[in-house]
Amino acid sequence: MHISVAWLNSYLDRPVTSDEAERALTQAGFPIETRVERAGGDHMLDVEVTSNRGDVLSHIGCAREIAAATGRRLVMPVFQMPEAGGGPVEKSLTLVNHEVVGCPRFTAHVIRGVKVGPSPPWLVRDLEGVGQRSINNVVDVTNYLTFEYGQPAHVFDLKKLAGGALVVRFARDGEGLKTLDAKARTLKATDLVVADGQRAQSLAGVMGGADSEVDGATVDVVLEAATWDPVTIRTAARRLGIRTDASYRFERRVHPATIDEAARRAAAMIVQVAGGLLCAGMLEAGAKTTGQRVVAMRAERCRKILGYGLPDTEMAGILRALGLEVSPRPESGVIECVIPAWRVDLEREIDLIEEVARIAGMDRVPTLETLPVAAKGPQATEVVRRNVAAALTGMGFYETVTFSFVRPGDATDFLPAGMSRVDIDDERRGEEPTLRPSVIPSLLRCRRANQDGQVEQAGGVRLFEVASVFADVGGGKHVENRNLALLMDVVSPGGGRKRTVEDVQRGVRLMRGVVEQAVAAAGLSAAGVRVLPMQAGRAVHPACEASASAGLMLGDAPLGYMAMLSAWAQKKFDLDGPVVYAEIGMGVLEGAKPAMREVRTLPAFPAIDRDLSIVVAEAVRWEQVERSVRGAGLAMFESLRYVTTFRDADKVGAGKKVVSLRLRFRAGDRTLRSQEADGPVFELVERLGRELGASLRT
Repeated sequence: MHISVAWLNSYLDRPVTSDEAERALTQAGFPIETRVERAGGDHMLDVEVTSNRGDVLSHIGCAREIAAATGRRLVMPVFQMPEAGGGPVEKSLTLVNHEVVGCPRFTAHVIRGVKVGPSPPWLVRDLEGVGQRSINNVVDVTNYLTFEYGQPAHVFDLKKLAGGALVVRFARDGEGLKTLDAKARTLKATDLVVADGQRAQSLAGVMGGADSEVDGATVDVVLEAATWDPVTIRTAARRLGIRTDASYRFERRVHPATIDEAARRAAAMIVQVAGGLLCAGMLEAGAKTTGQRVVAMRAERCRKILGYGLPDTEMAGILRALGLEVSPRPESGVIECVIPAWRVDLEREIDLIEEVARIAGMDRVPTLETLPVAAKGPQATEVVRRNVAAALTGMGFYETVTFSFVRPGDATDFLPAGMSRVDIDDERRGEEPTLRPSVIPSLLRCRRANQDGQVEQAGGVRLFEVASVFADVGGGKHVENRNLALLMDVVSPGGGRKRTVEDVQRGVRLMRGVVEQAVAAAGLSAAGVRVLPMQAGRAVHPACEASASAGLMLGDAPLGYMAMLSAWAQKKFDLDGPVVYAEIGMGVLEGAKPAMREVRTLPAFPAIDRDLSIVVAEAVRWEQVERSVRGAGLAMFESLRYVTTFRDADKVGAGKKVVSLRLRFRAGDRTLRSQEADGPVFELVERLGRELGASLRT
C-alpha cells in the first residue's frame, strides 16, 4: 500500500514527519518496505499490510493507526453534499442485483451535466504522491477514493449503458468484454460482472469495461460504490491475470456498512471538480446489513496475557483511539466494545488483547534473564527417517519432492490389485486429477526430466522419496499410507543400459541390497528381509515386469515390493534404458527402535579371516545361514560377511548353489595363530551340515 506522508497529514490534528510515520506504523505491525522521496519534500511509503487488515489499505486507515500510536487525533474529511438538482435518480437509472452473495451491496449515484477534463492541481499532486497518473477529473476522483477511504469505485458513461440499466450477474460462458486496458477478455460463468441491459460492461471488483468508459464526450455519469465476495474477485483476477488496486482491496473484504460515506464523498468531489447536477437519492441493491458486533474483554485476562500491569483506563483509551465504542464495566472488570464496520478482523477477546499489545508497545513486555525453555529431542520416527535418508544418499540416491497428483493412466498402471483410483473433481488439476496410488509414477516422470536435461551419474541415476499414497478400497472408504519409493537405473558392467536377463537379475539383486540397507538403517535386522517371487502370470501391478517382480516381507510382516519396469511402461515414460524400483511401507520402518551406534576402541591385535564356500539347496536363504553361524557360539568369533552366490548345475548339481561367506576371528589379548581358528571353523561346518544339509565345497 503506497501512502503519501503529505496526504496522510491531512487526516491528523498534528503533522508527522516521514520518520515518525515510518516508526509508528512499523511498531504497530505495518513495516515499511520502501521509502521514496517525492517532489516538494514529500515521501511515498510502501506499507506492508497483513491480509486481515484491509482497513489499513487507505490513508485514513494508516492515519488512524498513527493517531492511536502517537497520541494524535484522527481528522476525518469534511465535505458537504451538493444540492440535488438532477431529478430523481430512479428516472435516470435502474439497478438489479441478481447475486447478493457475490455482491452483498451495490450503490449507484447519477450526476448529470459534468464537464470531463483535466483534474485540479491538488488532485493531480496527491495521486502522483502515491505513484498514480492523472486520467481525467471524474476518473481521478474514483482513484482518490480508493487511496483515501480504501473504497474502490467506478464510473460509467450513462449514455453508453443500454436501457439505462445496471445489472449485477454472472457472465455467460464465453461472453466477451473489452476492459479498460484495451484487452479483449473471454469470460466464464464463474466471473461476476456489472452489465447493462444487453452485455457485460465491467468485470466486477477488478476492472471496468472500455465500452462504457468516461471520456471527453461524457455528459452524464453513474458512480458505482459496492462490495464483492473476496473469493469470487480473487478467482477472476487470477484466472485473467489482472491485478488492480481495486481487486487487491476487495480480496481483503470491504464491509457493506462502510460504503455510504465513501460514496457520498466521491459524489461531492465529482460535482466539485467536474460540475454537474447530482440526482436526488441513491440506488442500492443487496442483502440486509447485519448489526454491529459487540466483543467483551476481561481486563485481568489482558494483563495476564501481556505479562505486566496495564491499567484498565489505558486499555480502554487504546481501544477507543482505534475507533471502537468502549464501555468499561468496572464492577465486573470487563471492557465491552462495539466493533466498527471497517474492523472485520475483530471477532474475539484475544483479538482485542492483541490490539492493546500492538499499540501499548511490545517493548513494554518484561524480559527474563532466563527463559523457561524445554528442549525436546527428535521423535523416534524422525530419527528413523533421517537414518534411512542418510543411508540412501550414501548409496548415491537423490531425494525428490513431487506432487501428489498424477495422470489417471499412470495411476491405473501402478494400482494395487483390489483397489480403485481416487479422482478429484476439480478443473484446476488439469491433466493430473488423480491422487497417486504409488510414488513410482512421480519418480519416473522425474527420471524422464533428468534424462531430458542430459543428467548423467556414475552407476546410473538413483532417486528416492517418502510420500503419501492414496487408494479407494470400496464401500466409500479410502486409505492413505506413507511409502518409501526407490528408483534406479539398471546399468550393464560395460557401462551401457540393456535389458538382458543378466542385467535384469543384477538390477533386482542390487535393489534388494538397497532395501536391506534401508531396513538396517532403520534399526531392524536386514537378515529378516524375505523376497517372495510373484507366481507365474501375476504381477504387483500392471506396469511391472511379471517375471522380475517380488513381494517383500520383514519376518512375517508385509514390507512392500520390488520390480523391474516393463518394456511397454518404459516406452510409455520414454526412458532410454531399464529401471528397477521398490516401494516400502514407512509404517514398518518407523515402528522400529532407532539404531544405536556402538562405539568401541579399535582392536589392538590383528584378526584372522576364513572364507567358506558351502553347497546348499536352492531353497536355503541367507538368513538361515546367518542364524546358524551366529548361534554356534564360536570361540573368538567377531563377524560374518556374505561374499557371493554361485550357480552351475553341471559343477554344483541341479537344485544346488554355492554360498561363500567370510568369518573373522580375533583375540582381545594377543595375536591369534592360524591353527587356533581351525577348530571353530570345523565345528561350524559340522553344524551347517546338521542344520542346513550343507557340505563344504573343496
